[in-house]
Amino acid sequence: MKAGPQTTLTSSRGTAPRGRGGIVSGYVFRLIREQLGHTQETLAERLRISADTVAGWESGRRPLTAVPVGQMLVYRHQLLHLGSVPPLLQILERAMEADILLASTLDEENPAANSPIGAWVMQRDLVEVLSWPLNGETPTPLKDLPAPPRPRRGPVPRGPELPADDRRRFFTRMRRTAEQARGEDDFLLRRQALYLAGYDDAPDTSAWLARQQRTERPDGWLTGWLNSRSVAAVAARQGDRDRMAHFIRTNLTDHDAGEAANLNYWAYWLGEAPHLQLSDDFIAESNPGPWPGDKLMRHLVRGMTPNQGFFDLNVHTLWALLAVRPNLLHPGNATSNELRAALPVMLDNQELSTQARRELDGIRYAIRLAEA
Repeated sequence: MKAGPQTTLTSSRGTAPRGRGGIVSGYVFRLIREQLGHTQETLAERLRISADTVAGWESGRRPLTAVPVGQMLVYRHQLLHLGSVPPLLQILERAMEADILLASTLDEENPAANSPIGAWVMQRDLVEVLSWPLNGETPTPLKDLPAPPRPRRGPVPRGPELPADDRRRFFTRMRRTAEQARGEDDFLLRRQALYLAGYDDAPDTSAWLARQQRTERPDGWLTGWLNSRSVAAVAARQGDRDRMAHFIRTNLTDHDAGEAANLNYWAYWLGEAPHLQLSDDFIAESNPGPWPGDKLMRHLVRGMTPNQGFFDLNVHTLWALLAVRPNLLHPGNATSNELRAALPVMLDNQELSTQARRELDGIRYAIRLAEA
């Protein structure tokens, strides 16, 4: 299985902390088994291991992250042969990375400066899985997962469950990491720690994040741009649309570098960019990178729900994307057809901001040109 840059299958002390090492990957493995229609006993027989091993993996008692990489690849091939769908196995890879990050963060003996949170620019597929036990939000690829062929017996958890004390410890460590990561080389670590800290539903989270922004001293436009975007994203996640609207007005509209940065950021976040990045510098490229845009367009169209915190940003980003990738509007594109059908409903909403309405009208006009 693939692991993120600079990660291993153990914590800094050689093993994952007891009870924390595999809750996310164990839960995903359970989903895989259930989708295959197997019990723990029957799957164990097919994999030629004991049923207790399968039970240990699923509970996290025997972390999957402790399985040697080569043997894990063997199990992956066996699961594919049994009929497991590739997207579920890809989620399992991300879940193993998430377990490693959780274990590293919860390990009090691991200095904040050594946190793998700042080793590379993380993407949505990992962040959604990492935040799953923190906020209970099911990762996007699993939301439409069909019901397993065998009915579950008794009450079952709806996701990986992190003990309340560990959840609190995780957010405390993220805050401490962000507060201590003040060096020039620590910007990525601080930015991503702040982002993850924003998932905390504690009543003082918004005030703490605002205070962190006030104490930041950006050393360049990209640093300032990313700080503003991070704060706006956290505020939007908490239902505050005003801060996001301010970010769009001051950092995107009529700001070519900001517009390109926004598209580059989104494309990387959603996995359109082909390579992992070790710093944020790629975001500052003067033009959008050589990515196709199909995945980004699909995400934006399906995320345009009026009155939600990210609606205005999604509309603006789609408007900017279609300006540089007009070919995405050709009538044969399924997402383009989905957009055509959704536009009238969105434009009928009386609570649209002036800018969002103007940009939606612009998108509608671009669709008419593409159809001419």
